[in-house]
Amino acid sequence: MKTPQRKFQRNRESGQTMVEFALILPTLAILLFGIIQFGIAFNNYLTVTDAVRAGARQGAVARLLPAGDRESSVTARVLAAADNLDTSKLSVSVSVSPGWQTGADVTVSATYPYDINLLGQVIASGNLESSTTERVE
Repeated sequence: MKTPQRKFQRNRESGQTMVEFALILPTLAILLFGIIQFGIAFNNYLTVTDAVRAGARQGAVARLLPAGDRESSVTARVLAAADNLDTSKLSVSVSVSPGWQTGADVTVSATYPYDINLLGQVIASGNLESSTTERVE
């Protein structure tokens, strides 16, 4: 009489998924943190651009203000519009050509530093720059 042979070896792959996940998790985490850091830098750029636009609009109507208050009102408007940034790091410049008369160009520029960190290492850094020109009304 022949006895049936038992199959003692089974194909178990329950640990394979865990090993693959452990190998790919660091890559996915770094990618996710990179996207978050880029999003923060892009949000800061949009804030600087919007603040410069608001400052240029203030400069377009600042002709009616006293002569010493025009540039300071434009700078104050840019700083107020960039309230979610560290305003001590925001550099604002205002130039008017040829003067504060109707039809002159007022240009407002701003720079703000940024850096993209991944796991404590600076991947990219520099200055976010934006400039807007409007006509004095």
